[in-house]
Amino acid sequence: MIRYALLCEHQHEFDGWFPSSAGFEAQAASGDVVCPVCGSAEVRKALMAPGLGRGTKKGAKRSDISTVPDAAQKMSMMMLALRKHVEENCDYVGDKFAEEARRIHYGETEQHDIYGEATPDEALELIEEGVEVAPLPVGPPRRAN
Repeated sequence: MIRYALLCEHQHEFDGWFPSSAGFEAQAASGDVVCPVCGSAEVRKALMAPGLGRGTKKGAKRSDISTVPDAAQKMSMMMLALRKHVEENCDYVGDKFAEEARRIHYGETEQHDIYGEATPDEALELIEEGVEVAPLPVGPPRRAN
């Protein structure tokens, strides 16, 4: 694994772990590397100092060292990728989400994937009615089309 310092088009800096340089290039080209701050997929490698081996306690293995920050960053990138996938592949219905989800659930309109906004009370009512819903991970504000 190789760690790169990354920079998005809005100059947000973050790190990412990749199996190889080619792995980074492939993921970046397909839009799978996204900024955890703004969700931009316009990401490039940033200038970084070479990683020098740090001493560890005698007998400690590299795998014993905590990687919690790395796992949190990876989770954040995965959540942003999920949000990006939904936004690119589903119909945005805005604040009419609960109404449209019910229409689809009860067969009043053609089945299609949607996303939008709902209040906590609206979401709870949908769940109680058996309508399958799930919250999207928090991300950058949706841009108006």
